[in-house]
Amino acid sequence: MPVQGSTGAGGLGGELPGELGSGIDQQSGIDTDGPPTDGGSGMASGPAKFVQEGGSIDYTPGADVLVGAVVVQADLIGVTQAPIKAGQLGSIAVTGVFDFNKAVGAGSAIPAGTLTYWDAAAQNATKNAAAGANKLIGKAVKATVDADTIVRVRLQQ
Repeated sequence: MPVQGSTGAGGLGGELPGELGSGIDQQSGIDTDGPPTDGGSGMASGPAKFVQEGGSIDYTPGADVLVGAVVVQADLIGVTQAPIKAGQLGSIAVTGVFDFNKAVGAGSAIPAGTLTYWDAAAQNATKNAAAGANKLIGKAVKATVDADTIVRVRLQQ
Protein backbone atom coordinates (compact mmCIF):
# COMPACT_ATOMS: atom_id res chain seq x y z
CA MET A 1 0.00 0.00 0.00
CA PRO A 2 1.48 3.42 -0.86
CA VAL A 3 2.44 5.98 1.79
CA GLN A 4 -0.23 8.66 1.96
CA GLY A 5 0.57 12.37 2.25
CA SER A 6 4.36 12.10 1.94
CA THR A 7 5.94 15.45 2.74
CA GLY A 8 9.14 16.85 4.20
CA ALA A 9 12.77 15.91 3.68
CA GLY A 10 13.32 12.72 1.76
CA GLY A 11 9.59 12.24 1.25
CA LEU A 12 9.00 11.49 4.94
CA GLY A 13 5.83 12.49 6.70
CA GLY A 14 2.26 11.36 6.79
CA GLU A 15 1.51 7.91 8.09
CA LEU A 16 3.43 4.68 7.94
CA PRO A 17 2.42 2.13 5.35
CA GLY A 18 -0.55 0.15 6.54
CA GLU A 19 -4.08 1.09 7.26
CA LEU A 20 -4.98 4.70 6.71
CA GLY A 21 -5.63 6.39 10.05
CA SER A 22 -3.27 4.06 11.90
CA GLY A 23 -2.22 7.04 14.03
CA ILE A 24 1.56 6.51 13.65
CA ASP A 25 3.44 9.61 12.53
CA GLN A 26 6.21 8.50 10.12
CA GLN A 27 8.64 11.28 11.03
CA SER A 28 8.52 10.80 14.79
CA GLY A 29 7.20 7.25 15.10
CA ILE A 30 4.80 8.54 17.76
CA ASP A 31 1.37 6.97 18.10
CA THR A 32 -0.91 9.98 17.68
CA ASP A 33 -4.03 8.01 18.62
CA GLY A 34 -2.94 7.77 22.27
CA PRO A 35 -1.77 4.85 24.40
CA PRO A 36 -2.99 1.37 23.46
CA THR A 37 -5.27 -0.34 25.92
CA ASP A 38 -3.81 -3.80 25.41
CA GLY A 39 -0.14 -3.00 24.87
CA GLY A 40 -0.81 -2.60 21.14
CA SER A 41 1.93 -5.02 20.20
CA GLY A 42 -0.12 -8.19 20.27
CA MET A 43 1.70 -9.18 23.46
CA ALA A 44 -0.08 -10.09 26.66
CA SER A 45 -0.54 -7.29 29.22
CA GLY A 46 0.97 -7.33 32.70
CA PRO A 47 -1.03 -7.18 35.94
CA ALA A 48 -1.02 -3.35 36.17
CA LYS A 49 -2.57 -0.58 34.07
CA PHE A 50 -1.51 3.09 34.23
CA VAL A 51 -4.33 5.27 35.57
CA GLN A 52 -2.92 8.73 36.38
CA GLU A 53 0.25 10.64 37.30
CA GLY A 54 -0.66 10.47 40.98
CA GLY A 55 0.05 13.97 42.29
CA SER A 56 -3.52 13.99 43.53
CA ILE A 57 -5.81 11.05 44.12
CA ASP A 58 -9.57 10.66 44.32
CA TYR A 59 -11.13 11.02 47.74
CA THR A 60 -14.75 10.90 48.92
CA PRO A 61 -15.08 12.05 52.54
CA GLY A 62 -17.70 10.83 55.01
CA ALA A 63 -18.08 14.40 56.34
CA ASP A 64 -17.45 17.85 54.86
CA VAL A 65 -13.75 18.76 54.77
CA LEU A 66 -12.19 22.20 54.49
CA VAL A 67 -9.41 23.29 52.18
CA GLY A 68 -6.08 22.38 53.79
CA ALA A 69 -7.47 19.42 55.72
CA VAL A 70 -4.97 16.65 56.40
CA VAL A 71 -6.45 13.31 55.36
CA VAL A 72 -5.06 10.12 56.88
CA GLN A 73 -5.87 6.85 55.14
CA ALA A 74 -3.79 4.20 56.93
CA ASP A 75 -0.21 5.17 55.93
CA LEU A 76 -1.29 7.46 53.07
CA ILE A 77 -1.35 11.16 53.95
CA GLY A 78 -2.90 13.78 51.70
CA VAL A 79 -4.01 17.39 51.84
CA THR A 80 -7.22 18.80 50.39
CA GLN A 81 -6.70 21.72 48.03
CA ALA A 82 -10.38 22.63 47.89
CA PRO A 83 -13.35 22.04 50.19
CA ILE A 84 -15.13 18.70 49.61
CA LYS A 85 -18.74 18.00 50.61
CA ALA A 86 -19.58 14.75 52.40
CA GLY A 87 -20.19 11.91 49.96
CA GLN A 88 -18.93 13.88 46.95
CA LEU A 89 -15.87 12.95 44.94
CA GLY A 90 -12.93 15.29 45.40
CA SER A 91 -9.18 14.86 45.55
CA ILE A 92 -6.26 15.07 47.93
CA ALA A 93 -2.72 16.06 47.03
CA VAL A 94 -0.18 13.38 47.88
CA THR A 95 2.83 15.21 46.47
CA GLY A 96 4.02 18.78 46.87
CA VAL A 97 5.25 21.11 49.59
CA PHE A 98 2.82 22.27 52.28
CA ASP A 99 2.88 24.31 55.48
CA PHE A 100 1.57 22.31 58.45
CA ASN A 101 0.72 23.42 61.98
CA LYS A 102 3.70 22.42 64.15
CA ALA A 103 3.97 21.26 67.73
CA VAL A 104 5.56 23.96 69.92
CA GLY A 105 7.59 23.90 73.11
CA ALA A 106 11.01 22.76 74.25
CA GLY A 107 12.57 20.24 71.89
CA SER A 108 10.00 20.73 69.11
CA ALA A 109 12.39 22.38 66.60
CA ILE A 110 12.58 20.50 63.29
CA PRO A 111 15.80 20.84 61.27
CA ALA A 112 15.53 20.88 57.46
CA GLY A 113 15.69 17.36 56.07
CA THR A 114 14.12 15.77 59.16
CA LEU A 115 11.37 13.18 58.78
CA THR A 116 8.14 14.81 59.91
CA TYR A 117 5.00 13.06 61.17
CA TRP A 118 1.31 13.94 61.53
CA ASP A 119 -0.11 13.73 65.04
CA ALA A 120 -3.82 13.30 64.26
CA ALA A 121 -4.87 13.72 67.90
CA ALA A 122 -3.04 17.06 68.31
CA GLN A 123 -3.66 18.09 64.67
CA ASN A 124 -0.04 19.13 64.12
CA ALA A 125 3.27 18.04 62.64
CA THR A 126 6.08 16.75 64.80
CA LYS A 127 9.44 15.04 64.45
CA ASN A 128 8.21 12.35 66.87
CA ALA A 129 7.03 9.11 65.22
CA ALA A 130 5.45 8.05 68.56
CA ALA A 131 6.26 4.39 67.88
CA GLY A 132 4.21 4.45 64.69
CA ALA A 133 1.14 6.19 66.12
CA ASN A 134 1.99 9.35 64.14
CA LYS A 135 2.01 8.94 60.36
CA LEU A 136 4.90 10.02 58.13
CA ILE A 137 4.14 13.22 56.20
CA GLY A 138 7.53 13.74 54.58
CA LYS A 139 10.68 15.77 55.16
CA ALA A 140 10.94 19.30 56.51
CA VAL A 141 12.33 21.61 53.82
CA LYS A 142 12.84 24.63 56.07
CA ALA A 143 14.34 24.54 59.56
CA THR A 144 12.13 25.56 62.48
CA VAL A 145 12.80 26.60 66.07
CA ASP A 146 10.84 25.56 69.15
CA ALA A 147 8.61 28.65 69.04
CA ASP A 148 7.59 28.26 65.35
CA THR A 149 3.97 27.25 64.82
CA ILE A 150 4.39 26.20 61.14
CA VAL A 151 6.70 23.72 59.44
CA ARG A 152 7.16 23.44 55.66
CA VAL A 153 7.15 19.81 54.52
CA ARG A 154 7.61 18.03 51.20
CA LEU A 155 5.08 15.19 51.13
CA GLN A 156 6.60 11.74 50.88
CA GLN A 157 4.73 8.50 50.38
